[in-house]
Amino acid sequence: MDGKWWQKVWTPLVRIGRFLRGRVRYRVTTGGLLFLLALIITGSGAFLSGNNLLFLVFSAMLALVLVSGFLGRLVLLGLKLELFLPRHVAARAPTDAQIRILNLKRFTPSFSIELSSRAAPLTGEPPILSSPIYFPVIEGGGSVEVPVQVTFPYRGRHRENLFVLSTRFPFGFLRREVSIPVSRETIVYPAIEAGPGTELLLAGLEGEAATQERGRGQDFYRIRPWEASDGVRMVDWKSTAHTGVLQAREFAREENRTVEIILDRTIPRGAEARFEALVEECAYLIWTLSDRVTPFALVCDGQAQTEVYAALRYLAMVQPVVAKKGAEQPMEPAESTARITLSAWE
Repeated sequence: MDGKWWQKVWTPLVRIGRFLRGRVRYRVTTGGLLFLLALIITGSGAFLSGNNLLFLVFSAMLALVLVSGFLGRLVLLGLKLELFLPRHVAARAPTDAQIRILNLKRFTPSFSIELSSRAAPLTGEPPILSSPIYFPVIEGGGSVEVPVQVTFPYRGRHRENLFVLSTRFPFGFLRREVSIPVSRETIVYPAIEAGPGTELLLAGLEGEAATQERGRGQDFYRIRPWEASDGVRMVDWKSTAHTGVLQAREFAREENRTVEIILDRTIPRGAEARFEALVEECAYLIWTLSDRVTPFALVCDGQAQTEVYAALRYLAMVQPVVAKKGAEQPMEPAESTARITLSAWE
């Protein structure tokens, strides 16, 4: 007889065990430990005393363990997870989303399912779901959709999110868990939060939104002598009555100036954290200017982005370049352009 006959028997058993176990992980609960202790005591008493009643109780307890394992695994089989996110997502901002669980088993429902999120084991990406969600029952062939809030920890491209389905059904002796990766590419914008210097930059731009020149604006500029080309509407009758000479009211001409935001992608070695702060500062400036209906242009590596979501998408994917010196200062802006330069070298 072949001396390795045991390998021929052991290998199929291992394969069968892997098939039955699959991706399911088992954790013994406190109730399971107490039941296991009771099972050991009952079995020991049955074998030591030879009492038939104890053997019947011991057999029923063993059958209960087997039924628990079978039913617990059955409710986790055939579940599919789908995640629906909005079109625009920013880092570190709670985002409203939808999660749908489909039960692909046609006739068998799933009971007592808990959904949670877990950090990715390879990349170390933190979980996006803060609190678990409990589903009492998911009917066979049906689905359940619930609103959730997810939070992405950092900007960039997120391709896969790891979720965990778990259950203690039916008796709570074991907690069974199965990991379900949801493959969905999501572009996450930088966090739109005010930095320590952004408010000062915005305050400096407020005075440049209008020029003090003659025109059809809203803000009062000055009182001056009336001219024939001014028309009757510009006459200031109160000043005219006071001076006895026709006086005209002049207003400041409003002029929307384009704000040019220049992001220097070159950084000194070890300034990666500073670059991330500059990217978030840039995103906040762009979002605020867009909300104020102020024209802007994001300039980086010779490329200009003038649409808010195109600029945020570019900032979501931009990466720093380590160099010995910063980028050369560009040419002076035009008269109708305000310039902000964000650089890690400053």
